[in-house]
Amino acid sequence: MTIDINAAIAAIGAGIAIAGGAIGTGVAQSAIGSAGLGLYAENPKDLGIAILFLVLPETLVIFGLVIAILIMLAAGLV
Repeated sequence: MTIDINAAIAAIGAGIAIAGGAIGTGVAQSAIGSAGLGLYAENPKDLGIAILFLVLPETLVIFGLVIAILIMLAAGLV
């Protein structure tokens, strides 16, 4: 069995795309979560806004997944 070096590099790049998005989401949600909890403590009616802002960084992981799929499609791995 031979391993194509271009396919291996593409697979590593796809992993980095997903990992970068996940790390960025974690950092963003840590700051937004604490701020949202403070907002909720001051005014419980704003819970929906706090949850909305907490969910927004999840798009980073989705973008990372889309980029990883595009990389793997271009390399012929999928």
